[in-house]
Formats: sequence, C-alpha cells, structure tokens
Amino acid sequence: MVQEAIRAHGNRAEHLLAVLRSIQKACHYLPRQALQLVADHFDLPLARVEGVAEFYSFLHTQPRGEYDIYFSDCVIDVFHGFEGLMQRLCNRLGVQPGQVRGDGRVSIDTTSCTGLCDQGPALLINGSPIPRLTPTLIDTIANHIERRVPLSQWPAEWFVIEDNFQRRDLLLSTRWQSGMGLKSALRHGAEWLLHELDLSGLRGRGGAGFPTAKKWRFCRETPGDHYIVCNADEGEPGTFKDRELLKHYADQVFEGMTLAAFVTGARQGFLYLRGEYEYLLPHLQVTLRQRRRRGLLGRNICGLMDFHFDMDIVLGAGAYICGEESALLNSIEGVRPHPRNRPPYPVTCGLWQQPTVINNVESFAAASLITVHGGAWFAEIGTEKSKGTKSLSISGDCDRPGIYEVPFGVTVAEVLELCGASETLGVQVGGPAGTFVHPPEYGRRIAYEELGTGGSFMVFGADRDLIDIVTRFAGFFAHETCGFCTPCRIGTSLQLKLMEKIRRGWATAGDIQELEKLGQLLEASHCGLGHTAHNPVRHTLARYADYYQARLKDLDYSPGFDLDAELETARQLTGRFGDHIKQV
Repeated sequence: MVQEAIRAHGNRAEHLLAVLRSIQKACHYLPRQALQLVADHFDLPLARVEGVAEFYSFLHTQPRGEYDIYFSDCVIDVFHGFEGLMQRLCNRLGVQPGQVRGDGRVSIDTTSCTGLCDQGPALLINGSPIPRLTPTLIDTIANHIERRVPLSQWPAEWFVIEDNFQRRDLLLSTRWQSGMGLKSALRHGAEWLLHELDLSGLRGRGGAGFPTAKKWRFCRETPGDHYIVCNADEGEPGTFKDRELLKHYADQVFEGMTLAAFVTGARQGFLYLRGEYEYLLPHLQVTLRQRRRRGLLGRNICGLMDFHFDMDIVLGAGAYICGEESALLNSIEGVRPHPRNRPPYPVTCGLWQQPTVINNVESFAAASLITVHGGAWFAEIGTEKSKGTKSLSISGDCDRPGIYEVPFGVTVAEVLELCGASETLGVQVGGPAGTFVHPPEYGRRIAYEELGTGGSFMVFGADRDLIDIVTRFAGFFAHETCGFCTPCRIGTSLQLKLMEKIRRGWATAGDIQELEKLGQLLEASHCGLGHTAHNPVRHTLARYADYYQARLKDLDYSPGFDLDAELETARQLTGRFGDHIKQV
C-alpha cells in the first residue's frame, strides 16, 4: 500500500502530503507502521512524518469511518441550519459528532468552511461535496450509508455545484484563447511584459495588494533556482471565488504562472489547492495535460529553445494557516506548515530557500489578460490606487448570493443592492480576518486604500445575533491557530472563552476590558493569523458597543472564573444536566 502510494506520487518532499492522503484513503487513517515505512522511503525521521500527519484536520492517526463526513460550520451555514441537519444525520446513523461509529461504517465531524457558502448548507463525504442539504436529502444519505451503497452509485445530481456567477466584468467576460498571452510575451520580451504589468497597476488579489510587476522583477533579479507558486488555498470563511475560477478559468491561471516563469526563468511551479477542493483535482490535471500536448507547458514551450517550465498540483489537507504564504511553502516542502520569520520574503528566499513568486488564482488570471490586451486597457477601470476589478464571494442574508466581479471603487451599499440585501445588521468584508462594516459606513469603497479584501463578503440581516456571530468567529480562530507562538495559541483561546461568557450573559464590564487587552496580546503574534484574530471583536466593540452592554451583568466585580461554565464538560460526559450551580 505504501509502495503503491509512492509509485503513484513519488518520494520527494513535495509528494509527502499526496502519499499520506493516498494511504489514508486506502486505510481510512494513517497507521503508525505505514508512517514508519513512509519515513524510510522518504529518508526522513519518523517524528517529522508524524508531525505532518498530526497537523492537518483531514489527516488522522486514528481510524475514521468508511464514510467520512464533514459538515461546514461556517457562520453562513449556521444560518442555513447545518446544526439541525448534522444532528439529524447523527441520530439516523447512531453516531455522535466528532466520533466514529462502533462498526467503523461512518464518522461525522465539522470543518471550518467547504467553500460552498452560496449553496449551503453543505458537507463533504470522502472528499466529495454535497450542497443544498435538506432534511429529506439527509434521510436519503443515511439510507445509502446504512445499505453501504458505494459513493460512485449515489445520484450524480447530489454532487452538482452550480456555476454561480452573478456578475461578470473585465476578468470574467473578456474572451480568452489558450496560448494568447505566451505568444504576446514571447514576441515582445520579458521587460515589455513587466512594463505592461506595471502600467496596469495590477496588485495581488489575495488582500495584501503588493504590486505584481515589482514582485516578479524582484524575483527575476535575485540569483537562484526560481519557483512559481499559485496560492489556491482560499480558506477564509465565506470565500469561494477560486472554486469557480479554477473550474472555468484554469487554463488562464496556468498561463499566468507560465508567464511568471518566462519573466523569472523558473523551471518548476506548484498550484497549492485547498483540501476542500479535492474534487477539482481531476479537471485541473486534465487542463495541465492539454497544455503540455499543445506545447504550452513542458520543454521548449511554444518552440522556444531552453524555455522549460512545468508544474505540479499539491493538495492541502485542511489547514487555514496554509493560506499564509510562508506556511504554504513549508507545506509544499513536506514539513509542518508553521509560518516563517520575515524577512527574508519568499520573493528572495522562498521555496527551498530559493527566489519564489507567490500569487493567488485571480492575480495569475489577470496577468494573462493584461499580457494580451495591455496594461492601459486594464488600468481604465478602478481607482487611482486600485486598478481593475475584484471578484467577491457574496453569501448570507441576501436574495442573490454568488460571485460578483465588480470594479474597484464600488461602495458597500452598491454591492448590497446588487445582491439584493436590505435591512442589514452589517457586512463582514474580507472574512473573519477582515473588517466588520456597519450601516453608517456603507459608503466605503472596495479598494486597497479603504476596504481591502481577498473576496469574502458576508451579509448579516438585522435580526441576526451580533454577539453569536463574533463568538463563532472567535471559535474559528481558536480552532485554526497553528499553536506555534504563545500570543496566538493562548490569546485566541482566551478570546473565545470571554466571548462565550458574553454570549451567555455572564460577563461584566471587566471582561470587556480583558477582551481589549487580549487585542494587544494578539498583536504580538508571529504571523497574520494572530494579528487579525481580534478584528471581529475590535471592530464590533467600536461600532456596536450597545450590543455588548446589553449582554453584561450589572456587577461591580469581575469573578476569577465561572464555576458553572467549567462544569459544562463534566455535564456533557455524565449526562447530569440538572446538577449544576445556578447563575446569580
């Protein structure tokens, strides 16, 4: 089994995740003996292989079910009723959430976001998505599992992901023909291409907004074996644009990566695909094979001697931190994906300490079109500092959720009108790590200089519980911290406990003060996850102070701890819910 996995994928460091996933698919977990064999074949210490296996949410060193199910617990899926549906399935199958049934048939758990917030509630079963869940569908799924019907024989319509483009603009509506960008670049040269990218004003679409031309030039000018990496690990809850971009624009994305290779001299590239998008892998591999057959990938691309470039796809295994570029590089290298110290930055010291260009899916797709149509064409749209368009993943309390490509500079109010949202509590722009915008601010623009975003745009109706939303965001960060640094590991956990206390109505004004202090602690974190983990609390405390005040106890002291809350775990284990301390 181990040897078969290695024969299928290889035994270099970048193949480790694929080999581990292949073994788990065969065994439903990663036996210690298998990990030892992997360590031997990869010539790695067992501790390193175990460290990788134990880090990711989708890898397990204890047996999982034959049918391994993950429900999305993103706050949008909560709105859609996922909790009741998951409990219904658990009841039908006789299994507890987070556990494996005694006969090993099924296991049911949650994951932070499946990238299907526009079509939720949704689940993944053995890596395949089932959107638009209903009680009737849940009952039918339970029947199929009990009758042990192979997944390949389940109705195909259950797995259909709708193409949910609600608005197309410059990037998504412009005609594309494979190879157009490469031919233009080869005709004019690398310096011309960098000039056009600079003229276009294209900046990284992942949210940070670093100028693309400058990044590619820095990499080009740094000696070494250059690499190109596409970050397709869009793990920010509420984000799903890459799902459709990779389904319908993969060739354009791969061409953008090849253009970056032409500029920098890179010979090898990687697309890092989030584990929740495993079902896209066959399509992406077919697209790569087609490009190789057409001479657009591989050796002597487009007939140009010594222009060699190829790429592999690395499939993640469920880790939000891998969206951070240096953690992603570590994941490709086959080590635990902790973020690296910066500087140095990947552009000079990236994959295997070599100069590396990392851009996201949308950025590479845009670079391909700019190479064909020119920088001035692209720069005609947007604001002075934010050129072009942005693809937004809109979900939540609106009539028309989906993907909207809008010009930079559009206001929050205009986006809400587009998607049919009214009577809103607020909007979370950029996912939990972004900005919570309340109605008086709806005149703010989607732009790097005002409201930067990787694409998530969650709409919350006026009847939603703000404190519950923020508590769930706090839970997300506490779950996804990689644990590398103390401020984030401890700070996110304490933040969640305090938000739970506020949500239950047990907190005092002193707890609000403690929350604010935690924000300062989290600022000392090693990477961006910790730096932004306090954003939902910070933004809502500033904008919705009365919501918090209404949940506080009117006491002039702050208790050291809450005995009733501490006993909750014991109650769950013993089932003795009547024996507890009443709150004052």
